[in-house]
Amino acid sequence: MEEFEETTPHAAGESGGTGAPYDLITMGRIGVDLYPLQTGVPLPQVTSFGKFLGGSAANVAVAAARLGRRTAVITRTGDDPFGTYLHEALRGFGVDDRWVAPVPGLPTPVTFCEVFPPDHFPLYFYRQPKAPDLEIDAHELDLDAIRAARIFWVTGTGLSEEPSRTATLAALAHRAKAGTTVFDLDWRPMFWHDDRRDGMRGSRRGPDTARRFYAEALRHTTVAVGNVDEVEIATGEREPHAAARALLDAGVRLAVVKQGPEGVLAAGSGGEPVQVPPLPVEVVNGLGAGDAFGGSLCHGLLAGWELGRIMRYANAAGALVASRLECSSAMPTADEVEAALTAGAVR
Repeated sequence: MEEFEETTPHAAGESGGTGAPYDLITMGRIGVDLYPLQTGVPLPQVTSFGKFLGGSAANVAVAAARLGRRTAVITRTGDDPFGTYLHEALRGFGVDDRWVAPVPGLPTPVTFCEVFPPDHFPLYFYRQPKAPDLEIDAHELDLDAIRAARIFWVTGTGLSEEPSRTATLAALAHRAKAGTTVFDLDWRPMFWHDDRRDGMRGSRRGPDTARRFYAEALRHTTVAVGNVDEVEIATGEREPHAAARALLDAGVRLAVVKQGPEGVLAAGSGGEPVQVPPLPVEVVNGLGAGDAFGGSLCHGLLAGWELGRIMRYANAAGALVASRLECSSAMPTADEVEAALTAGAVR
């Protein structure tokens, strides 16, 4: 069975004045999740909501922090009360917010969802006129800290608009595959402009535009993670084994293809692929499961576990979050993950 060596930290002082290097730095989306406190109720009839930290990059950092890792996130918020809330929430979860800055004139994004277990959770993103997290500028990045981090995590959404696109690719190029660099394929078609200048989003040209920038990002990454829709955007292949091979051919060392009820396929550049079934769970809200999976994947890579153990652990973490309403505050502790693995299900 293939094993992944524990990532060696850089020497102290190589992280842009931040002290010891971070275990994980994520870069990308943040916002406020407003989730119904009633399940099986359409939004027009919902009467109360819970407010939570949201956004994939933020959630992955929270998930890893819950497992004892030193994490930080690079992102932007609005200069408003919701932005203040996100700073407070990050710090409360133990995530360093030093690279979270306000963007004047742009509101902090808000996301609503509807909760229809077990598999219908429509999302409604309010990111107009533009999300602050897409205003990350390459000149503002602490490139030394990014290069020194044991794991650096970027997302496909970060490639969808400028200046975030250039900043994401600049960070990847500077890092030059130092340590472990993860590309969360994170395909959200509503966030993408097409190649024309009419400002339309989500057009038929969106996937072609995305694939070009995804290919550039893959050149600089060591791990790619996505579901079957996302790997198809990145590679043109939908069949999991073919997509994993295409990702490896693109230059990554580990390809992870999430298949929902079929579990997860992980293929390394050496050794046989690993197929892990899902952990049985009664789903309440599946929206945060992928971020819990991502944070736990980073935890396992940092620990140097063998590939099968990493996938089982990440699957269990995702199942635990799927059994809960919220995302960030639902991220499990190590004891909770181990208990689910021992039980063979989330109870």
